[in-house]
Order: sequence, then C-alpha cells, then structure tokens
Amino acid sequence: MNKYLLYILVGLIAGSCLRDKGDEKYVIFAGEIVNPTSDQVVLFKGEEALDSVKLDADNRFVFKLDSVSEGLHHFYHNPELQYVYLENGDSLQVRLNTSDFDESLVFSGKGEEINNFMLEMFLLREEEEFLINSMYELEPEEFRLKIDSLKNNKLALLEQTNTEFEISPKAFDLAKSFIVYSSNISMEAYPFYHRRRSGEPAIHQLPDSFYGYRNEVNYNDEDLTYLRPYYNFMKFHLGNLAYTMCKSNCEDIEKASRHLHFNEHKLKLIDSLITQKELRDNLFRNVAIDYLLKHDTEEHNKIFIKDFKRLSHNNVHNEEINTLYEGIINMQPTKTLPDFTLYTYNGDEVKLNDLENKGPVVFYFWSGSEPGHFKNITKRVTELKQEHPEYHFIGINLRTDHSKWKGMVDTNKLEHSEQFWTNNYEKAVQTLIIYNPNKTIIARNGVIVDAFANIYNPF
Repeated sequence: MNKYLLYILVGLIAGSCLRDKGDEKYVIFAGEIVNPTSDQVVLFKGEEALDSVKLDADNRFVFKLDSVSEGLHHFYHNPELQYVYLENGDSLQVRLNTSDFDESLVFSGKGEEINNFMLEMFLLREEEEFLINSMYELEPEEFRLKIDSLKNNKLALLEQTNTEFEISPKAFDLAKSFIVYSSNISMEAYPFYHRRRSGEPAIHQLPDSFYGYRNEVNYNDEDLTYLRPYYNFMKFHLGNLAYTMCKSNCEDIEKASRHLHFNEHKLKLIDSLITQKELRDNLFRNVAIDYLLKHDTEEHNKIFIKDFKRLSHNNVHNEEINTLYEGIINMQPTKTLPDFTLYTYNGDEVKLNDLENKGPVVFYFWSGSEPGHFKNITKRVTELKQEHPEYHFIGINLRTDHSKWKGMVDTNKLEHSEQFWTNNYEKAVQTLIIYNPNKTIIARNGVIVDAFANIYNPF
C-alpha cells in the first residue's frame, strides 16, 4: 500500500473518534511546524489574507475564526504554500516539517478526511509524473485509456472514502475536480509532448473522441478558482485552443510576429470564455507575464500591452503587469543600467550603474535559501571565468540574511569585491526582472548589452 495512503487511513480511523456532531460555526485551525522557516503562518481565502498568527515558543499556531466561507483555503509559511479545506465547525490540526514540507504534512481532527485525501491526491500526482511522461510516446487511444485508468482508480478511492466517512457534497465535488482536472491536463499536453517525443514533424491526428471531456468543462466555477489542477488545466487548455484556432484560420504569419499573434489569441479566448472575475484576472495575468518574459521586441510589447489593457482594463494585477512592462522596457539593449542600490561585503552602499569594471560585466543572482542552485551557479561562474577572462563576474545575493550571506561568501571563498547584497527582494525582481534564477545581465561601461541572458547558454 502507498505509504501516504497508509498514513491517511490511520489518521481517518483515529480522527473519527474526535468528531463533534455539533452545529457550531466557529473554526479552529491549529498546528505545529518543525524546523520553521518563518515566525508566522498566514491563512488565505483566494487572494485575501484572512488572518496571520505568530508561532509560539513551541512552534505552534492557532487560528480561531467565528466562521468561514466554506471551501478551499491556503496557508502560507514562507516560502511554502499548501491547501487546507475548511467548513464551519471544523477543528483541524496539522503537523509538518519544513525540511520535507508536503510529504511530512498530516491533518487530524474534525475536517481531516477531505484534507488528507486532497493531500494524498497531490502526492500521488507527483509520483505519477515520471510514469505519465513516459506515456507520451504512445498512440492517442492507448494514451487516453491509460490516463483514464489512473483517473478512475483515484475516483474509486474517493467513492470508498465517501462511503466510510462523512464528506460534504461540496468537499466531494472539490476532490473529484482535483482528480478530473489533473487528468485533463495530461490530455491537453499530449499532442505537443507526443510530437516532441516521437520526432513527428506535425501534431498527430487525434480521434474525434479524444477531447470528449471538454464537454464537461466549467469555465467559471468559483469554487475551483484557486484549485491548482483546475487553474493549470485552463492554462494548457487555452493555449491548446489558441494553437488550434490559429492553425485553422491564420495564414502567412511572419515568423517574427508569431509569439505576439499567438498570445493575442489567448487574450481573446479568455475574454470570450471566462467571466468569473478572479479566474479571468489570474489567467490574463499569466498570459501577460508569460509573453513579456519571452523578451519580444519593444514594438510588439507595446502592441500587446495595448490589447491587454483593452480586454482586461480592471484587472487587479494591472499594477504588477505595468511595473513588469516598464521594467522590461528599461532593460532593453543600449539602455543605461538602472539606479539600483546594492551593499558591499563591508556594508557600504553602492549603485548598480556605478560599479566600476574593466571590459564587459556579467551580473548573476543567487540566494542562501537555495543551496543547490548556489552550488551549481558558482561552479558555472568558475568555468566561465576560465573560458572568458575578458568578462568580470559579479554576484548579487537575494533573500538571504546579511550575516548568513557574508558567512556563505567566506565559507565558499568567494571574492569579496565580486559579491553584493540587496535587502529589497521585491524591488530587485521588479527593477532587474529576475524571474529566472539562471538569468544574467551583460553590460559594458554601464550600458546594457543583454539583460535576459542565461548563465548556462553560450556567451
């Protein structure tokens, strides 16, 4: 038996003895965090932070709410985020270890059944990824049958759980949607992954019934807006529809304009299909960020932003998108490096555009919270220094305590004069457009050569 399923069944049996049949509306959500990475936990319903609590001396927390809007919530313990399903009357406890966040997480108490089941589905999906990836080489009908088999096994487990324990209709529908939309993602991805794996020159011809599940898609289910499989399905699905629409109706699109053209299709599809505001806003945001970070021409960026604002004029993410757009415009070749504050090893303030250098300079980024990435990127920089002695390499540290940063610089014997620290992560991301951890900025004499280079690509 799957080890996570065993944990869940044991928890369900033990927790059923604690169930309170009262009709109180108050909700208690409490827990213990082993090896905490922050001093607080924040509870969200959608984009709204309902409450935040500090960990006590024993690393425990308690939320006490008079009532909740029943449904999917999230709790955030920096930098991790995970689901919690809450209904009025719940008294739910969670225990987790941040060194193995999802795998160590177990719910107990009133409300545990749906939460442990959802967690099990999340972990099973992760376990299945390697298997599903190996199946994309199959022919369409064989692939569909195998995906359906995986889906039906999970649905049978949900029915069994619902028979043995009391799960509300709303919670049951949410769990079912998690299973169904996770399966649908694989179906939407199939034609593109199959072409890549098979080496076929064009998208494989699909049976008429291949996308039969699309007849059941609800484009505006408010209860699913923040369910990850539902949202990820929408992204895949809209991209698939845009590709199919363009292939059928658009001819002779210039190669240089295809990226812009494709994303304008996606904007129009969202506008025509999605009316639920939060989902609509989030999908528009996703398309905008995905488009802008692909570094199209400045002229194309202007056209895209104009269309984006026309179709999504009251989007709650407009400020973020405008900031990203303006930042990208400011980081185009021949522009001066931005006036961004950094700190030296000795704590002196220095501006990015004032750093003296001889010849071209490469700025790269790392964080103390990602030791694997730090190890890899410092190894890569060592290689590049030997291959390109004409370049000067400067590391910029993000999201690390100042004393820890200095300790890492010393422990790894990095040159003090080549390492800088920033205390403003959000501004760094917005100003320098750091969405890719392997991003580098190449400049010469304070002028940008390429602000969107990748440290693992040839120089």
